[in-house]
Amino acid sequence: MTRIYDITRTITPSLAVWPGDAAFSFQQTLSLDAGNSVNLTTVNMSAHAGTHADAPWHYLAMGEHPAELPLHKYMGSAHVATIDRKSGGIVPADFDGHDLTGMERLLIHTWVSDLPDEQWPHDFPYPTVELIDWLGAKGVVLLGVDMPSVDRFDDDQLVCHHRLYERGIVNLETLKLRDVSDGVYQLIALPLKLADVCASPVRAVLVG
Repeated sequence: MTRIYDITRTITPSLAVWPGDAAFSFQQTLSLDAGNSVNLTTVNMSAHAGTHADAPWHYLAMGEHPAELPLHKYMGSAHVATIDRKSGGIVPADFDGHDLTGMERLLIHTWVSDLPDEQWPHDFPYPTVELIDWLGAKGVVLLGVDMPSVDRFDDDQLVCHHRLYERGIVNLETLKLRDVSDGVYQLIALPLKLADVCASPVRAVLVG
C-alpha cells in the first residue's frame, strides 16, 4: 500500500535555526475572538528556517532565486540512505553496502534526524567535494540532507554549495528522515515561487 512520509520539520517559534538567523515568529493581525470575520496572521522568519531549498543567489551574486529554480529536480525518484558517520566530512565510502543503482536524487539520513525540532545539531557531518563529484559523475540532480547545511559549519566559503552548483545539483537542507527506511521513493519538495530571496521553505514528502 502506498504511503506518504512527511520529511519536513515543523515550523514553530522554538524551531532551531542557524545561529544569528531570524527565528520563526508571527503576529495575529485579525482575530475571530476579537469579532473580526477571519483570523489573519503575518509571518516573519529566515528563508533558511526549517526544511528548505537553497537558491544559488544565497552564495552567488548573479545566482538564481527560488522562482527560477528547475522544478523537475525537486520531484522524482530518490534514494534514502542511512550512514553511520557522526561528524566530519561525508565521503563515497560512507555509502558502501547501499544499493544506489539508478540514483537520481540522494537523501542522506544521519543522527541529526533523531533530534527534536528545537535542538541545534552541534558538530554535524557534512558532504565533501569528493562526495559531490562522485554524485555528479553518477548523474544525480538533487542532494538532500538532514543537517542544516551541505557545508561544514565554519566554512564561510561555502565550498560544497559552489561545487553542487557547478555539477548542476540542487540541494535540500534540514530534512527529517527519522521515520523513513532506506530505499527508493518518489520525492516531492517544491520551493515556493519567491523572487529576489536566497532560499525557500518546502513541504517535503516521500511516496512509497
